[in-house]
Amino acid sequence: MSLIRCKNGHMFSERRYGTLCPYCNIETANKEKKIEINKEDSDVEIDMLYQEIEPVCGWLVCIEGTRVGKDYKIKSGKNFIGRSDDMDIQIIGDNAIAKRNHAIVVYDPKKKNNVLLPGDSSGIAYLNGEAAYVPTELLAYDVIELGKSKFLFVPFCGEHFEWEDNN
Repeated sequence: MSLIRCKNGHMFSERRYGTLCPYCNIETANKEKKIEINKEDSDVEIDMLYQEIEPVCGWLVCIEGTRVGKDYKIKSGKNFIGRSDDMDIQIIGDNAIAKRNHAIVVYDPKKKNNVLLPGDSSGIAYLNGEAAYVPTELLAYDVIELGKSKFLFVPFCGEHFEWEDNN
């Protein structure tokens, strides 16, 4: 399979779309930009198209610490937070955050609410300056402190919007 890159950087299949970029309708007759990919790469690309998307239910936004400005997507269910790459929310750069399960943010689609749970690591999660030793409901713009970092909680799903309502 051969891919072409238009002048705006979009990659697309020449076999499927010809030389007209399907994203920006720019003619890319320049054959020098053709990239050959093998069958294995093609299979990976196809698999990625069929991966189920987990819709966003909210965000944590770093407002203090090594990752200021970085946002972290909260999905439905439990979102385990830590530095390890197997965490749902991986926060790198702050070694005071536990590698695994420093805290858990849960979006419950039945109750349409968000809850902060303490993790099973030795690290303590703070909610608005108070230690969170028990499950505590999160409200819009609550501040969660993990390690040396602070995160602003921004809900998306809840009382005013729910993904199931829009299918």
